Amino acid sequence: QVQLVESGGGSVQAGGSLRLSCAAPDYRSDCMGWFRQAPGKERAGVAAIFTSSNRAFYADSVKGRFTISLDNSKNTVYLHMNSLKPEDTAMYYCAAKYNGGNWPEFRFAYWGQGTQVTVSS
Repeated sequence: QVQLVESGGGSVQAGGSLRLSCAAPDYRSDCMGWFRQAPGKERAGVAAIFTSSNRAFYADSVKGRFTISLDNSKNTVYLHMNSLKPEDTAMYYCAAKYNGGNWPEFRFAYWGQGTQVTVSS
């Protein structure tokens, strides 16, 4: 079983920034992604990146505000979130090992436990 270790969530005011981190200490994934789930809503793709090509994908709602990046030496993916809005409030999940699908419906084999992001107005 692959362990994904997430960190960086928290509470911030609208307009603020956060950086989420997800480390896969013993696993090099072909693709890593971030998803989020708000109360009463389905989980949705936020961003994903293929680790060899650095090709990135973003949800329309976060384009221009969020950036996904990699540190391949640490098997770590980051989600840099700027200009946060209250509607970004959700549990954010890291995912690894691409199992097919077209963005934003990428399927992944491994999932983290989630980290909460709360944006207040």
